[in-house]
Amino acid sequence: MGIMSFLRNRMGTILVVVIGLALFAFIIGEVVHYGSSFMNGDRTTIGEVNGDKINYDEYAAKLDQNMQNFKQQSGQQSMNPQMVSYVQQSTWNQQISQIILQKQIAKLGLTVGDNESVSLVQGSSPSPQIVQAFTNRETGQFDRQQLMGFLQNINSSKADPATKAQWAGFVNQIIEGKKSEKYLSMIKNGLYVNSLEAKEDYEARNKTVNFNYVTLDYSSIPDSQIKLTDDDYNTYYNAHKNEFKNPEELRTLNYVVFNAAPSKADTAAAKEQINKLLDGLKTSKNDSLFVAINAATPAPLVYQKKGQLDPALDSVMFNAAPGFVYGPYLSNGAYKIAKLVNVEVGPDSVKARHILINPTAVGGVDKALAKADSLKKLIQGGKDFAELAKTYSVDGSAAKGGELGTFARGAMVPVFEDAVFTGKKGDLKIVTSQFGVHLIEIEEQKGSSKVVKVAVVDKPLTPSSKTQSAAYAQAQAFLSKASGGSFAQAVKAEKLKQMTADDVNANASTLNGLESARDVVKWAYGAKTGDVSNQVFELGTQYVVAQLEAIKPKGTLALDLVKKQIEPAVRNQVKAKKLEEKFNAVKEASDLNKIAAAVGAKVMPVQNVVFANPIIPGLDQENKVIGSIFGSPLHKISKPVEGQSGVYVFVVDSFNNPPAMANGLKNRQQFDQAALQRVDGDVFNVLKDKANVKDYRAKFF
Repeated sequence: MGIMSFLRNRMGTILVVVIGLALFAFIIGEVVHYGSSFMNGDRTTIGEVNGDKINYDEYAAKLDQNMQNFKQQSGQQSMNPQMVSYVQQSTWNQQISQIILQKQIAKLGLTVGDNESVSLVQGSSPSPQIVQAFTNRETGQFDRQQLMGFLQNINSSKADPATKAQWAGFVNQIIEGKKSEKYLSMIKNGLYVNSLEAKEDYEARNKTVNFNYVTLDYSSIPDSQIKLTDDDYNTYYNAHKNEFKNPEELRTLNYVVFNAAPSKADTAAAKEQINKLLDGLKTSKNDSLFVAINAATPAPLVYQKKGQLDPALDSVMFNAAPGFVYGPYLSNGAYKIAKLVNVEVGPDSVKARHILINPTAVGGVDKALAKADSLKKLIQGGKDFAELAKTYSVDGSAAKGGELGTFARGAMVPVFEDAVFTGKKGDLKIVTSQFGVHLIEIEEQKGSSKVVKVAVVDKPLTPSSKTQSAAYAQAQAFLSKASGGSFAQAVKAEKLKQMTADDVNANASTLNGLESARDVVKWAYGAKTGDVSNQVFELGTQYVVAQLEAIKPKGTLALDLVKKQIEPAVRNQVKAKKLEEKFNAVKEASDLNKIAAAVGAKVMPVQNVVFANPIIPGLDQENKVIGSIFGSPLHKISKPVEGQSGVYVFVVDSFNNPPAMANGLKNRQQFDQAALQRVDGDVFNVLKDKANVKDYRAKFF
């Protein structure tokens, strides 16, 4: 409600739109490189781009703003590690991408003038981000009146400075996005597709081939029969060296997790706690107060319709009488008891308008309530509600006379919802919420359905200190054994399960099976290969002992660092040689059927395969094989070709050429459009390769 409320509802979307612009999407997770010296540097620099330092305070301010926006969008005041990591990375990528672009934009002197800036916000064709932010939820259409009312309020003396700053940041992002759009448009306007390229593309998508083949699968040779040598590994590694370029320094960790899951005794204790509250809830005269005092996660008591309650309660409460108590029952990791406080038949939706008064602006809640009461009397005396809203309300709806439209249950804060759904048409209500003091008029109520008000008291099922101490002691004992010898041997001796996290970057906050693993990652980036952690990491109810298995430096990785990764491909390469020898040993190699019989396989016919979609039906994508087929003469048995799933020998029966291009211009335009869609990514790949980006965030977070 109010300007801040508007931003609460919209800025989350705005944030997602801004940081998710296609313009920036290509460099997310790619452009950032970590140097092995990431722990060096001063305490004010969080990163560098081509030698230009990124100030920690500047990044932290943007991160804080984006964190707040994310909370407002999600409606959660606490964020789990994955959410925090997501916003941190999005903020970083946004900042890095802007710096890289700004350098290119500055070189070309691209600008967005004052008139153009105004037009982007409130012109006849405003920015798509503005349109999305000010789209009417009921009609799905852009609401210009709402936009103009918001601008009037945001520029008034009553507007909150923090809200103004949020808005200014949003507008600045739109302007920067426009500059980037101009930059990419200049590049796109320089693209040209000639007729030969269009013809080749047309044929690749429409020329078909019919062929027969015989294949010997790699799986036909048991892995146990293949003994790999150093030469085998070196041959494969040298042929595929370009595939092993590592854009950032990474770590591989092994770790063991000791879970302090609630014991049977802990479960019994939680159930006993909730049982002790059962009689009190049954006899309670003030259910809201009882919930507030006794529930671990107290929730306001509001009317809810069928489908909004916990599934365990939904079918029970709608068939019970007020005063009925259900439970204990286990739900979402907590024992709960629930009391049906009241049952009503109420509207499904309400249309209302309001005047929001900011207590801070008028000298406190008491004065705000007095002001609302005065306005209520004026309205009862005949004054126009809409005109008073335009004059006195600090909400974004003020320009529309305070109109909030029609909304269902769950759309408003509980105190506001309770007022409009329990009142009747024409009522004037005054309530206080976290947004301020509201004077509400109920304009219309639609529909009718049964609703219930349920009081829920919960006690979470958590491990006791005794259970946690036992798990910690077990982890500590394992640490002592692992530190004095082999980590792997200690795991085997204790019959524990070892977890492995491959390719962990310096800013990771989670590992497989671990949500809050930031401390483990920070330790790994200060450790040496083979080190065992010097402590037991306490991650909530999990206790972790870790070992650093490998460090993958930035650059082309050495063979020993990728040996395990390439082993299956190397084995297939060795198998391919044996299968090729089997094909080549066939004496009557002029007949595909005789070749198939000699090697114990079948001839398989294939029809209408196109070069642009190199898939053999029933098998894998076989780029090399299909490429060889399209380059082969008719009716000639091929030499063995090494594919993805086996070795192939084939004969081409026929090529089916498509008709001549009926509309060469149209095909050129289609090909040109496909090229344009790749421009943004290709441009940033070039800029990324030239940009020397250093990320020092790991030493701050």
